[in-house]
Amino acid sequence: MCQRNEDGQEINGMERGKLSVVQEQEHTDVLQMYMIERPVYNEAHLRSQLLHRKERTSTFRQKLALWFQCSSQRAKAAILSFLPILTWLPNYPVREYLFHDVVSGLSTGVVQLPQGLAYAMLAGVPPVYGLYSSFYPVLLYTFFGTSRHVSVGTFAVISLMIGSVAVREAPDSMFDMPSTNSSNETATVNAVLDRRVQVAAVLTFLVGIIQMVLGFLRFGFVAIYLTEPLVRGFTTAAAMHVVISQLKYLLGVKTKRFSGILSAVYSIKAVLGDITSTNVAALILGLVCLVFLYVVKQLNERFKKKIPIPIPGELIVVIVSIGISYGLALADVYKVDVVGKIPTGLSPPVAPAFSLLPRLVTDAFAIAIVGFSMGISLAKIFALKHNYSVDSNQELIALGLCNFIGSFFQTFTITCSMSRSLVQESTGGKTQIAGLLASLLVLLVIVAIGFVFEPLPQTALGAIIMVNLLGMFKQFRDIPALWRTSKIELAIWLITFVASLLLGLDYGLLLAIAFALLTVIYRTQRPKNAVLGGVSGTGLYYDVDEYEEAMECEGIKIFQSNSSIYFANCDLYVSTLKEKDKEQGVTHEVLSYNVAEEQRNGQLREGASESDTEEAVFLHSGSGVHSIILDWTHASFIDSVGAKAIKQVIKEYAAVDVQVVIAGCNRSLLSELDELEFFSGAISPEMVFPTLHDAVLYCQHSLPARCHDTRHPTGGQ
Repeated sequence: MCQRNEDGQEINGMERGKLSVVQEQEHTDVLQMYMIERPVYNEAHLRSQLLHRKERTSTFRQKLALWFQCSSQRAKAAILSFLPILTWLPNYPVREYLFHDVVSGLSTGVVQLPQGLAYAMLAGVPPVYGLYSSFYPVLLYTFFGTSRHVSVGTFAVISLMIGSVAVREAPDSMFDMPSTNSSNETATVNAVLDRRVQVAAVLTFLVGIIQMVLGFLRFGFVAIYLTEPLVRGFTTAAAMHVVISQLKYLLGVKTKRFSGILSAVYSIKAVLGDITSTNVAALILGLVCLVFLYVVKQLNERFKKKIPIPIPGELIVVIVSIGISYGLALADVYKVDVVGKIPTGLSPPVAPAFSLLPRLVTDAFAIAIVGFSMGISLAKIFALKHNYSVDSNQELIALGLCNFIGSFFQTFTITCSMSRSLVQESTGGKTQIAGLLASLLVLLVIVAIGFVFEPLPQTALGAIIMVNLLGMFKQFRDIPALWRTSKIELAIWLITFVASLLLGLDYGLLLAIAFALLTVIYRTQRPKNAVLGGVSGTGLYYDVDEYEEAMECEGIKIFQSNSSIYFANCDLYVSTLKEKDKEQGVTHEVLSYNVAEEQRNGQLREGASESDTEEAVFLHSGSGVHSIILDWTHASFIDSVGAKAIKQVIKEYAAVDVQVVIAGCNRSLLSELDELEFFSGAISPEMVFPTLHDAVLYCQHSLPARCHDTRHPTGGQ
């Protein structure tokens, strides 16, 4: 594998370095060519002559002094990081931004009002708590959030997860009383709802603490473990749960709410079993609302560039439904379920029921991670679109504070809403001032006109929830796309969807995360392995089975694996290496022997103990292979088990006069090898080369070999 210059003369790999660059221009294309003459470097030469680590001379006292010198700057940076509003509010361009923020805030607020009322039903709490959750957290996020366009507040998936826990901890049967009269029935319902409000508040308290702790510990990266196929499969299953839970409101039937494993199946069975008692008035009103909202949604999507402000379909449905309900007395005459009593004014803060904490920790972790992952994904999308940055750790802290402080005012867990965020961004929102104005609009309803919403039919709220989830059902289109691109990601999507639908959102999410992590292990156990060959005149090496131009050089075997080497795959790495050698080079023979038997026959090798009963592997070179190069370009780490396996391989091949060298090792991997005392005995840094071409030239120079082809893979013709 000889390299030649332009005159056809062979270049010795040990010649001193010289660099020449020739540029040729033909028409508009520029072709740059270079030829390098330098010594063949190995790691020992690099350490002794070429590379010298920087000295770390600063003492602890110097570091401490420097820390105190920078303490004021650190304090200022910490304050600005914790309160991002201080970085942009002093320089807020009123003339340029205020009008856009006002329009955006009012537009978002009119969407937030009906969604807050509707998603409270999903959370299993009275509607007024949906309004609380649409006010306090949004107000707090203005001060602590780093995204300028997301709309925080109630969200269907999180509300449903809260509701499933609330129903589990406070089922309808928990406060059963003899229903001899309406007062007893009302007392039972109120007791159940009060208990669910407590559960939701405690769960939100825990979620807030978890998110804040993760944020302060700089654990904002945890969202990466919820891969996109997992999130999309999970939210699709959650959308199915939501739609199933709203069927009883759409049909006007009274069934109990289920939670846990197979809750979706039980809910459908209960609705179908009571379908004969469908309230026709509720069904008609709900279907009309569904059709109207769908048409409005399509019009907003189709003409979004021509309509400056989206048509507020949800608000129109709420206003018209309230008018119809009040005018026709739907609750009294037609027995249509309505929102009911909405207390006026803000409630004083109340400490959560801490006795419930131990039962809700696992649920809180799941909700905290899901809520944050959805929030940060939306924030990054808008930040990329509008050319600014968001801090994932500060977003965790912001959401945590919103939930933690809000829990004392009996809110339920919030995150960012896709639909409202799109409204806020598309209507020209520039900063969090838009969210602040939206929260003030909700506050106006809470303190002044909440009673107006009391006649609102629940079937209209169910229609609002269903239509807002239509976008999630479009995620079924991922299935054919993933089938074409990645079967593993398709498996993650399907497993997540099925598990979350049948086992419930909590157990389904845990199973999905476990399966996603298993796929990572599976991929490391099934890496792509290849024998490389050189491309003539380039010094580049590619898979000989994939490219015609890649040619092996007789006597040199280059083995590449695109994974790291650690306890889980080192045996596979070694066995694959030997299999490749069997196919194309070194042959292996396995000879079993029993130490005790050899000792009896007087044939025990020197140094062996009686306890050695393992098999010995003997190799012999059957086709002239004298060198094996391990390409570690793709390896990012190695552990002690992997290092021992490689050392054993090197010793086995050395026993039959086949040298094994390593190429393409990054510096962090070399540091790990040093820490593992890899370089000891017969194994030294001279066996490690910075590039694959260095290793090839070394093997060629030490033991000249003849190429399979008449052309030189790395040299001239």
